[in-house]
Amino acid sequence: MCDLARQHVFVVDDEVKVLEAIAETLGSLGVEVTCFVNPIECLEHMRREKCDLLVADLKMPEMDGIELLTNVRRRTPWVPVLVVTGYGDIPSAVRAIKAGAVDFVEKPLDKRSLLRIVKTILEQSDVVDTSVGKPLTTIQAKVLELVIDGKSNRQIADLLNRSVRTVEVHRAHVMEKLGVGSAIDLVKRAASLGLVDLTARHGSQEPEES
Repeated sequence: MCDLARQHVFVVDDEVKVLEAIAETLGSLGVEVTCFVNPIECLEHMRREKCDLLVADLKMPEMDGIELLTNVRRRTPWVPVLVVTGYGDIPSAVRAIKAGAVDFVEKPLDKRSLLRIVKTILEQSDVVDTSVGKPLTTIQAKVLELVIDGKSNRQIADLLNRSVRTVEVHRAHVMEKLGVGSAIDLVKRAASLGLVDLTARHGSQEPEES
């Protein structure tokens, strides 16, 4: 079980009153809470600060919650995202879950339910140690995607118009950030983070080591 006092939660919502209410509620868990009204600013902070959970509104003017979630999943896939919305329709819930959200809650928020959900996420998430894991760059995220697809370093180099050596360096950095030591462990980690569904892969194809 994780130490909640050491957890850092980011909250993004364009309504200041909602941010204040969520921050006050989550503060009772003893977690550190940082609030943002601008999702782009949140992404910038996630590049340099530890984040154990992102709570994001679904409807925002600069960038909606799904787009924010997609960006987070590409750069820091180990960070769980809880989506909050005042437009609790089923299609939105489905979109959020398919995009990688760990849960979906509606406004007005019930404080007890919110606390229960957040506590469960923080305690049960298999999160990469963020002292090791840092946000993936755009090219690293692409390399990870291609490795998951079973591409060799040579194939990735050809697809990205890079040298094999460059791909090897990017791949090594991805493995370091995700805390794994082999291609197989990388795929397993990606699966545990919800980045790939191993049951959906055809046959028993495994990523090549070279």
